[in-house]
Amino acid sequence: MNETKDELAGVVDLFGALTRAELAEALAELAFKQGKKVDESAFESVIEDAVTDYYLVEAEVESDGGTDGEEATALVPGPVAFPVLPENGEDLPHIMDVPERSVNRERIGERVNDRLLSEAETADEERAGHLLDVSYDLEAWAPVSAGSVRDRLDESLGDRAN
Repeated sequence: MNETKDELAGVVDLFGALTRAELAEALAELAFKQGKKVDESAFESVIEDAVTDYYLVEAEVESDGGTDGEEATALVPGPVAFPVLPENGEDLPHIMDVPERSVNRERIGERVNDRLLSEAETADEERAGHLLDVSYDLEAWAPVSAGSVRDRLDESLGDRAN
């Protein structure tokens, strides 16, 4: 299965948030519906690539279905994603039983901003360019300011130019 990162985000967006295991299950279901044979062990690598590139981000989410408001780590569509539903994706809610989860966009935005700032410390020039783009997308995606990330990237890139 050769899903694009936006398609992965589309599958997650369909549910609001999915754990990695749930996303892998959804990808397996899609492959089956599409009549494709896949190596399910490759899903984790595809998912990780989407997380690395900010198409998906990890977040602490609260399950709305439970009585104790359990928190879990789940994936949500990230700031660079343009979620696209893959072929047969609309069938997934009928196939999978996934609890509703609450997502705090501001808290997730702050977490992504912290991650960007941390990555900016060691990013090479190519990665720094990507992180700069992500910083602008982040501000449109969540109510956070990523100016400190851009300052750090400018400082880092300036240091390398000297």
